Amino acid sequence: VVAVSSEAQYSFQKSIEPIYRELATLLLEEGNEGTSADNLKQAREVIELLRLAELDNFFREACLSAATVEIDQLDTCAAVLYPILLPERLDVVVSLPNQEFQHFSVALEAEELAQTLQDLKDALETPQSDITRTGIDIEFTSDQLQVLPFAEQVYDWLIRPSEAALVAADTQTLVFVLDGRLRSILMSVLYDGNQFLIEKYASALTPGLRLLDPKPLPKQELSVIVAGLSEVGISPEASRFPALPNVMEEVRTIAQYFPSTVLLNQSFSLDNFATQIGNLASPIVHLATHGQFSADLNKTFVLTWDDSLTADRFSNLLFASELSRAAPIELLVLSACETATGDDLAVLGLAGIAMRSGARSTLASLWQVSDPATAQLMGDFYRQLSTPEITKAEAIRQAQLTLLKDPAYNHPYYWSPFVLVGNWL
Repeated sequence: VVAVSSEAQYSFQKSIEPIYRELATLLLEEGNEGTSADNLKQAREVIELLRLAELDNFFREACLSAATVEIDQLDTCAAVLYPILLPERLDVVVSLPNQEFQHFSVALEAEELAQTLQDLKDALETPQSDITRTGIDIEFTSDQLQVLPFAEQVYDWLIRPSEAALVAADTQTLVFVLDGRLRSILMSVLYDGNQFLIEKYASALTPGLRLLDPKPLPKQELSVIVAGLSEVGISPEASRFPALPNVMEEVRTIAQYFPSTVLLNQSFSLDNFATQIGNLASPIVHLATHGQFSADLNKTFVLTWDDSLTADRFSNLLFASELSRAAPIELLVLSACETATGDDLAVLGLAGIAMRSGARSTLASLWQVSDPATAQLMGDFYRQLSTPEITKAEAIRQAQLTLLKDPAYNHPYYWSPFVLVGNWL
């Protein structure tokens, strides 16, 4: 599919997307013996083409051209869940290592899905009180009870039908290739009636079924470029955002665990950042600065001290650095970002930057969390990441669980908005 022009960008969902979904619907129609394995595979590939077309449409040029690896058999402890939104129903294709595809379908109107997801988002993003934990029990206040029915409903749609198979396969990580409005919800907060998903599984999102050269982090060779703004900068967008004083603590904590090159406040100028990221071969780039993701290319940006990096400029800068540096960026961390208000497809902006820049994985927040909570979570994430053999997905899970167990930060608002996109190893 040729990427559409900027004038036609928002007609994509109306003019192009229905063609893909109609074909997927035909492939997923069940015969007397259910949907064949070939049809399940073809249906996934059709939606995969749709997702690539979405990204191409977002950047108005092809995003993925390098050699990639299929994720299905990448990790023997991971299951890949591939939801497909169709008219009046939700289909989910589940891939477990060394097994045939599993498939289930749930009757679901688009209006019910949209309302449930919006109710869950609204409840998550308003921290009115805390969860208290006694032993292994969680006592929920009335505010948390507003979250749970919606979180459990989405769990029932996406996870519960395959629950037994996931347990039987000793699954440790759930990899989601999400579709449509589902991309606006953090999977870690889904609730089974007793536990949040994060209490049972590590999780990650991938933009599609293929990743660029996925490998575990080389723990012995890790170093970090840390760039951040603890003060309000001088860029035109800076006045819209508050200072982040706890960035100082975030930077200090990262430096405790890994050799770090620090660009703080004035030293985090656009030119200096471009120079350092091109010259240094650090596998991790950590940006503790405000930013925004949106399905609109022009509303996706990250702040430096003196400028704002739009999606185009940011991804081009990272891609150019990959050509000049000795090693690729294995992990890009955006710790103080948010999604555009009311933008259900904002994660598309994050996924687009991740794929187009060549970064193997990206960890980002999807709404502004309190500065102290973010500093605490990021410090614990890097402490976990320094442990041999731990995956990135498990490291962020453990850091989130630490917040969940902290009475000051156990509302899902504080720990759930952090999402890992791409290589979870």
